Amino acid sequence: MMNQYTDTELINKILEGELALYEILIRRNNPFLYKIGRSYNYNHEDTQDLMQDTFIDSYLNLSKFENRSSFKTWIIKIMINNCYKKLHKLGYKNEIITEINEKAIPMFSDNSHTDTNKVIMAKELNFVIENALIQIPLDYRIVFSLREITGLNVEETAQSLNISESNVKVRLNRAKAMLRKQIEKSYTTTDLYEFNLIYCDTMVLNVMNKIKKL
Repeated sequence: MMNQYTDTELINKILEGELALYEILIRRNNPFLYKIGRSYNYNHEDTQDLMQDTFIDSYLNLSKFENRSSFKTWIIKIMINNCYKKLHKLGYKNEIITEINEKAIPMFSDNSHTDTNKVIMAKELNFVIENALIQIPLDYRIVFSLREITGLNVEETAQSLNISESNVKVRLNRAKAMLRKQIEKSYTTTDLYEFNLIYCDTMVLNVMNKIKKL
């Protein structure tokens, strides 16, 4: 029943004191944030830490959410900022992202593969995708991840990165040119960087326990 509420309805109820409902927002956005962290080349453990920080930051600033964009876009921006902060702390170059045809079909949208084939290819596919993405610059990689893997549209991607829609299209097209030949010739799937449900449960438990102590 609770899952039928929109994000905005959930936020209003949480702000009115129904803290337990924040779990729904965590579960809805776990996969998106996980993909972001992995796209920044963070390992599983570091990505989980960044996600936990992001969910707590989101909760603490929930009253500031003005519904100008979707909650998904808003929390993705928080995750991206946390990823940049970590890069800076680790001494990496803090790359600045400065600026896909809106009707373009995501590269990995073909559902022709059977579930059995997906299971068989899962580990190898994730390895291929991750290693291919590592080879391209971060500014192209993150646009590709948001648009093609996470599934944001051009407007949402631009809002998440604070760049123009035209730059989203340019960077996405360049990223596709870098990746298509070595990936799409053998693989096609939407199940990239899938966030396993067991990790989702752990994330919910950790975040909710910390929030209750705030």
